[in-house]
Amino acid sequence: MTASIAVLFVCMGNICRSPLAEAAFRDAARRAGLDAVIDSAGTGHWHVGSPPDRRACAVALRHGIDISRYRARVVRPADFERFTHIVALDHANLAHLQAMRPAGSLARLSLLLDHVPGRQGHAVADPYYGDASGFETTWRDVAAGADALVAALKGGA
Repeated sequence: MTASIAVLFVCMGNICRSPLAEAAFRDAARRAGLDAVIDSAGTGHWHVGSPPDRRACAVALRHGIDISRYRARVVRPADFERFTHIVALDHANLAHLQAMRPAGSLARLSLLLDHVPGRQGHAVADPYYGDASGFETTWRDVAAGADALVAALKGGA
């Protein structure tokens, strides 16, 4: 039996925020017993085939999750048919997804933090140009978003 829930997390290059969101959501879904197809992608092509940023790998590992085997890919039109929920990490990527969304797509688009009470409309900050501490902040945001999204999906959202 295949999962009826499929979630794609999207940031710019798919090497920082979206792989961390994918990892946090995989962990939250596993803990909650939620069966879901889970992936991440980027809106830009710069890092296709590359592993996550070493700082993203390090923060995930500090939280007990190995993402070193993840590889960056770009969002494809077929993703709008494959995934029930496409979750952007910031407003620019959400706008990109809205612009490329095929007519008739039933995929639900949202920002990750839209699922966290009191954080609706907020973006997950991009840690790429900062130091390692920014990745810990990003992890806290994606973990909160993942937990909230899992709770919503378990409730039928």
